[in-house]
Amino acid sequence: MVAVSARWHTELLGEFYCLACGGDRNYRRQRGRNWLRLAGIPLLPLRRTAATLQCTSCRHRYGLDALAHPTSGQLLALLRNAQHAVALAVLAASGGPGAAPAVKESAISVLREAGWADLDEPGLLADLAASTEEEDPLGEVCGCGSALVVELHTAIEPLVPHLLGPGLTRVLTQGALVALADGPYRPAERSVLRAIGQCLGFNREETDATLAVAARTLRP
Repeated sequence: MVAVSARWHTELLGEFYCLACGGDRNYRRQRGRNWLRLAGIPLLPLRRTAATLQCTSCRHRYGLDALAHPTSGQLLALLRNAQHAVALAVLAASGGPGAAPAVKESAISVLREAGWADLDEPGLLADLAASTEEEDPLGEVCGCGSALVVELHTAIEPLVPHLLGPGLTRVLTQGALVALADGPYRPAERSVLRAIGQCLGFNREETDATLAVAARTLRP
């Protein structure tokens, strides 16, 4: 019986998110060549195949674009980085080191929930100092001059394609929780939260609606 099938050569091994398995798995990156076979015996080499990824668990094959899907560990790291940037930006808008104790406590709580279990106030303020410009800690919040705004874009935008609407809303709501810890939004806090909403892909109306809901439900 004549058939055509590929012979594969493994180039390297790695870890990826396998859509067929629904979880993190190991993969083989392989290249191959099609062969004309007679009764299973390779007789004639044909064209080479494109590089593919094969899951070592389910054996499903993918194109190299499958590596664009983050693993669970990578997604967790993206989420933690975004939450960290949001908490620090709102803290800076609330007064930075001089913010009300309730604001700093709220920022610490948000970040502990995100994975910084041992974070305390000195650690929080050290992170804030490392993320702000010495001469202008807040900068032009809605522009690109502030180090914190640059960090917001850098930390949030890679996460956006991998979260659905409720997940994106939760990131913004966590920032609102910090801002509301000592009372209604201040103008600087609202500006920062709008910048966060923009990074998340929300328009002004969507951001303001989310902040309004947070103000009704999260204020102590």
